[in-house]
Amino acid sequence: MLIIGIEGTQLRPAESDWIRAPQVSGVILFKRNFESREQVTELIAAIRAARDEPLLVCVDQEGGPVQRFRQGFTRLPALARIGEIYARDSRLALELAGEHAWLMASEMRAIDIDFSFAPVLDLARGNVVIGERAFHADPKIVSELGLEYVRSMRLAGMAATLKHFPGHGSVREDTHLETAIDRRALDEIRDADLIPFADAIQAGAEAVMMGHVTYPAVDGSPAGYSAIWIRDILRGELGFHGVVFSDDISMAAAEGAGSIAARIAAHRDAGCDIVLACKPEIVPDALVASRDEPACDPAVTEALRGKIASTWQALIDNPQRARFVARLTTLEPSLA
Repeated sequence: MLIIGIEGTQLRPAESDWIRAPQVSGVILFKRNFESREQVTELIAAIRAARDEPLLVCVDQEGGPVQRFRQGFTRLPALARIGEIYARDSRLALELAGEHAWLMASEMRAIDIDFSFAPVLDLARGNVVIGERAFHADPKIVSELGLEYVRSMRLAGMAATLKHFPGHGSVREDTHLETAIDRRALDEIRDADLIPFADAIQAGAEAVMMGHVTYPAVDGSPAGYSAIWIRDILRGELGFHGVVFSDDISMAAAEGAGSIAARIAAHRDAGCDIVLACKPEIVPDALVASRDEPACDPAVTEALRGKIASTWQALIDNPQRARFVARLTTLEPSLA
């Protein structure tokens, strides 16, 4: 039921022990774990070798400001660049969304990453941490582009994780650093932020990541701690049957539940399937807190495991990749 973070560019003996704990479902990698494509490929192999049972390995490889692996990979433009094109050429924007998704997912699958936490379906309505990570302010445009993104991730063998449910884009605060409160009524949220999520869920998206935003008109607890948001709205009203992730429990907005043990329990009780403990310094406490919990249902993790994958050389030799790179580079020439 845990996905954990590790410290550096090589796997330490203590981290191998963490990975072997039955309550650990996977490892999430960050910029701190990356020096080069060759190094991170070796690290991924070491992570998998540390455990006999299958293990998920994941990353945030959105493009733009949130791209953990850069040198040796395509520098992907922010999703906002695609949204900007939509007003003048919606068809081109949809093509670019698909190319962005296929390229991101294909490169990650070629180094044996199971999935990236993508796409961002938040609305671009002024949040300081979402910013250009979002496609657009209009929920219908976000929905169209998001559906194409999900479809193309699957073509590359990667499951989709919609984030940050039920919508992080309409409050200003950064939940990494502070509490965020969205005081809108549920009907107002339904008519805006929930539209892209509802459409992608109907299309069969495999996973959803909860946000740490609190919506007091719906529930006094942050969304990831809220059975109303997870059980009643996400699963009941929207009919979602996939995997529910917490956001990182080391973020400031998650601290209201108390200790690491209390945060894990609150997410579990609300209906989260997998809890993210991204900072290595909290992993020992997370392991102790969850030691009596059953291992995650294999059917849950199997839905997220990467499917088809090219070798890196075959991907480089694929002329489709070269075309997609050339087109995406024109959106943000500074990344070329």
